[in-house]
Amino acid sequence: MLKILLAVDCSVSAIRATQKLIEAAGWFKEPLELELVTVHLPLPQVGGFTGSVVSHDMIEKYYSEGGGKALAPARKLLDAAGVRYVPHILVGEIAQSLVGHAQKTDCKMLFMGTRGMSAMSNLMVGSVATKVLHLCTVPVVIVH
Repeated sequence: MLKILLAVDCSVSAIRATQKLIEAAGWFKEPLELELVTVHLPLPQVGGFTGSVVSHDMIEKYYSEGGGKALAPARKLLDAAGVRYVPHILVGEIAQSLVGHAQKTDCKMLFMGTRGMSAMSNLMVGSVATKVLHLCTVPVVIVH
């Protein structure tokens, strides 16, 4: 089995990356084992209010609902194509969480979309794709 991480966020570019992975699935010698991953940025901790005003269960529900919405378009495409996957909703810094999950689960490749920022925008604020490229030790396929 070839384990691949597919990073999605319900954007058009993530949908294109999912479609491209489905198209490419037959190119690989081994059957795919797909880790379908979305990452939610953590809620800010506001001076003791988290826990007393907003419960842990409320926060978990927020992450679960948001993550479920982010995974939904890719799940629909993968289900229709008959591609098996294991869905994951992570919370943390996006690039670091994706690369950490890929390492932890021994993924051999990472697929993701890019929103295609201009060179100047990328220089000023960076992009998740650029950060993943710098952090990742396995091949990264970026679909525009």
